[in-house]
Amino acid sequence: FRNRKGVFGMFKRRRVIIILGIVFAVALSFCAFLRRQYVVPIIMYHSVEKTPQPENRIRVSAATFERQMRFLRQRHYNVISLEALGNLIREKRKIPPRTIAITFDDGYRDNFIYAFPILKKYNFPATIFIIVNEVGRQQEDRLSWEEIKIMQDSGLITIGSHCLGPEPLINIKSEKDLRKEIFDSKKILEEKLGRKVDIFSYPGGMFNQHIRQLVIDAGYKIAVGTNPGKDYPDDDIFVLKRLRISENAENLFVFAVETSGYYTFMKENKRKHAR
Repeated sequence: FRNRKGVFGMFKRRRVIIILGIVFAVALSFCAFLRRQYVVPIIMYHSVEKTPQPENRIRVSAATFERQMRFLRQRHYNVISLEALGNLIREKRKIPPRTIAITFDDGYRDNFIYAFPILKKYNFPATIFIIVNEVGRQQEDRLSWEEIKIMQDSGLITIGSHCLGPEPLINIKSEKDLRKEIFDSKKILEEKLGRKVDIFSYPGGMFNQHIRQLVIDAGYKIAVGTNPGKDYPDDDIFVLKRLRISENAENLFVFAVETSGYYTFMKENKRKHAR
């Protein structure tokens, strides 16, 4: 009887060891899967206004923006410039956890009035993509060249090209006009600001392989879209994915999910299953 009890005990221990081994292997596989899905969040803002407009998907209030930046500081996020992130990806170096980059599209004047002081308060770098032909248009509340230079000279703000106009490049049929948008916007920004402009944002986040190649030919080192899907790898520095932040992210739980590094994976899978 004692022998039988000893044998049963041995089998029980073996079974526990096997089960623990399986659980450990599954956990390791799941962790490896999560690592593959992780994408360094590049968050995209447009307008930062004094008054909240929850119904507008490209505007956030200054109060919401302040809360979000405070959240990044309190959670010890590693906020780096888009240029620094591009270099890490290009050189295939390990990117520190909780790394994030901040960007703004279109060049709204409220970026200077509301967002810039908050970024200075937290010492967070950011990139602002300028629509060149709209600089100084007061009726559209756009940045002036002087305001752009002040932000650039602070050392916190990098200026990138968002083309000459807002028209998505895939809608432009003329090769001459296409090259003008990509090449001339870079040239004008460099002449006006006295610095190299190496970062590009596709208007509307839309592009194709030909447009991507023109961006490379123009001499840009990094380009960002919105969320081009799984057809493009996460480490393609000419198609970096971004997450649009709206007033809906006033809820810090929503903002935490969006900046977790896994939101792109969730979004792409949701889109795939919706087809």
